[in-house]
This record gives sequence, C-alpha cells and structure tokens, in this order.
Amino acid sequence: MVAERRLYVGPSLRRLRRDLGLTQADMARDLEVSASYVALLERNHRPLSAEMLLRLAQTYKLDMSTLAGTSGADETARLQAVLKDPMFADIDLPALETSDLSGNFPGITEALLRLYTTYREEQLALADRGAETHETGGEGSDATDPVAESRRFLAARRNSFPSLDDAAERIAQGVAGQDNLVGYLKARHGLRVRRMPSAVMVGSIRRLDWHRKEILLDDGLDTASQMFQLALQLAYLEMREEVDAVLAEGTFVTESGERLTRRALASYAAAAVIMPYSAFARAVEARRYDVEALARQFGASFEQTAHRLTTLQKPGQERVPFFFIRVDPAGNVSKRLDGAGFPFARHGGGCPLWSLHQVFKTPREIVTQWLELPDGQRFFSIARTVTAGGGSFGSPRVERAIALGCAAEHAGKLVYTQDLPPEAATPIGVTCRLCHRTECTARSAPPIGRQILPDDIRRTSLPFGFSDS
Repeated sequence: MVAERRLYVGPSLRRLRRDLGLTQADMARDLEVSASYVALLERNHRPLSAEMLLRLAQTYKLDMSTLAGTSGADETARLQAVLKDPMFADIDLPALETSDLSGNFPGITEALLRLYTTYREEQLALADRGAETHETGGEGSDATDPVAESRRFLAARRNSFPSLDDAAERIAQGVAGQDNLVGYLKARHGLRVRRMPSAVMVGSIRRLDWHRKEILLDDGLDTASQMFQLALQLAYLEMREEVDAVLAEGTFVTESGERLTRRALASYAAAAVIMPYSAFARAVEARRYDVEALARQFGASFEQTAHRLTTLQKPGQERVPFFFIRVDPAGNVSKRLDGAGFPFARHGGGCPLWSLHQVFKTPREIVTQWLELPDGQRFFSIARTVTAGGGSFGSPRVERAIALGCAAEHAGKLVYTQDLPPEAATPIGVTCRLCHRTECTARSAPPIGRQILPDDIRRTSLPFGFSDS
C-alpha cells in the first residue's frame, strides 16, 4: 500500500497570510482552528490535511495549486542552476539541502538569487571596463554606455526570463482559441489590423491608433515580421506588469539603457507568444535544433527562431545553451546574447577566421564550423546572412550575418553536426589584441603585452614578428 504523501506548505501559507494582511489569530478565526495550529503549519511542524487545504481554498477563494502546486520546485531548480557556478565547486551542496532551503525559507532563497544576479552584472561590468581600458589605455567609459548596460542585464540572466515565458504561454493559449493573433486582438481588445503602404506609414512599420481602434502595419513586411509586430504590440498591451517586474530587478545608470532593455524584454515576450516555451522546447528536440524547420513550424523568421533558441534555459526545463551574435558587413555588432559561455570580444573586431564574417559571400546559405579557442575550448557554430527591410522594388534592404553556436559537448544534439567531425576545428581568437596565436596570418593587430621584432634586416611572412620572451 502506498503511503499518503504529506503536504508541508509552511512558507507558502505564511506568504498567503501576509499578502492578505492577516495575523495568525485572524486566519485561525476564519478557518475555525486555533492560532497555535496555524503557527505549527507555518513552521512545517504539521502537514496540511486535505480537509484544511479545501477549507483554505473555499475561505480565501484560492486555486488549491497556489498552496499545493510546484512553485517550490521552480525555486529549487533556479537555486540549483545558480549553485552550478564554478565559484561554488568546492562546497558540498546536496540536492536535498537545496530543496529544503527553497521549500522552508523562500525569502532567503529569493535573496540569494537576487544577490547572485547582482554579482553577475557587476562581474560583466568589470569585464567591460577592463576591456575598454586595455583597448584605449585609459579609463573605461562603458559604465554609461546604454547598449553595454542592456547587454549586461540580459547576460547576467542568461537571456532567460521564466516569468515572461509563463505569461506568454497563457496568452498563446488564448490566441490559439481565436485561431490567430489578428482574431485575438479583435476579440480581446477590439483592435482591427490594417496593412498600409510604406508611404502612408511615414517611416513606421507598426503603429497603434487607439482613436480608430486599429493596428497599422507596413504592408512591405513579410508574414513572419507582421506576426512578430502584432505579438510585440500584444506584449505591450498585456505584459507590461511582467516586464516592469523584471526591469525592477536591475539598476540602470542611463535612461536609454533602461529603455533598450525594455525593448529587448518586450521582443522576448513577443517571441514567447509566437513560440511558446513548452511547445517550442518539445519541437527543438524532435527536429534536432534545425532552425529552418522550426521557423516553418512556428511561422517565424530564421533570425527570430535562432534568437529564441538562446532563451531555452528555464530552470528544470533547460535545453542546449546557445550564444548568438549579429554583425553587419563592416563587423559592427548589433545584437549579442550569450548563454553558452562564449568569450565575445567586448571591444574591437572579432576573429576574421570565424565563418560569421565570411557568409556574406554565400547569401542565405548555412555555413557550419567547429571552433577552437587558444585555451582549448571548443564550440560549434552555424552562420548565415539575414535580410531586413525590402518588400518592394526600390525599398532599402539591410544585409547582416548571424551566428548561433554552442559548446562542443552539446553539439551532438544538433542536426548540423551529423557529417562534420569535431577534429576539423578552426583555431580562432576572441579578438586580435587578446589572441596570442603568433602564427596567424590573418592578424590585424599585435596582442597586448607582446614585444614586436624589428624588420630592418628580415621581414617574416606574418603580419608581425614577436620575440620569444
């Protein structure tokens, strides 16, 4: 006979009571029990019986899953993910103790998670300032760079925001009930969608007209871009509170940094509506991370899908951790996301040996490549060009290249590695100023700290000659 599982909900019960503004005596009176019994329940000295759970639900009009659900498991998964940091490698942290901490002391758990996130942001800020100082030889100015500020916020959280995923998944269910986003916006918000010529839109690609109850879209947008813009508008309409809550976790020096981060979070939410976490996570495994196949399945673009792959790090439901970067033909980085520990160049150009910088020669063709860094780390990447704009003759187009990659140990899960042995890795560096591969013929600058040899009597075939010392 299977023993009945005892339900201990002390911290959840205490939080519920405080949220309702009740004392233990008040709750005891409502439930017709003694105040000492409520105190024992809150300290986990007594399990919550089925009868008492039902009484709580009826008295306070609660969903029973609020107390008996899996929120504790989510907190445990988040804490366990944090404790995998190498900083804690020498500490014995049994899973049972982690579970006990998150279950019995949710406030302390949340405090630890916030502290760790702040620590990660500060580490990234220090790295940015250090890289700037190396490049310029002076004081770093990255602290007030709004783009760097936004990137640090996202990187410290590995570009994963479970609260936005959960809210978007609920919205996606409502959208499915109305067949599509257009139907949902009409039924829920009374908004009609109209596609207008670019000349009428006067530089806008999406505009909300509350007076006429219309969402106007540039008719030059392709189908995937139109759906994304509708999802983005929906995120601003229905997920403002969730986005505000995530933003409140960060500290921004500049107003522009906060606004850029809000835009990034709204775009995250829009992608989560189009590609809901649970369904997308199942699909990526079934299709072995085939970006083009996933894009067709969810009606998204190649870039939207590749970007979404970097977000699949919801605690307890993690998939392959990816990094993502987007550059223009001049090598300028316009988007950078790292969930795979790839050491991006924070300043200066990237390595010219990386296929990311060569795919402009083969538009819209996926190029695969194994990469090996000077310290021996190996990664696998795919790169391809993507186009923004256009849609009609004479409309300006912007060509960019994107790369999506993961650490070598995860590469076997990707469809792209089936015919590409890892032995054929290309030796690359982070950036020339930080790369000490002295034999590289593609080098554009000497590495910091290396003595350059004179060439008055002998010129090597390499861009620079270095002394051995």
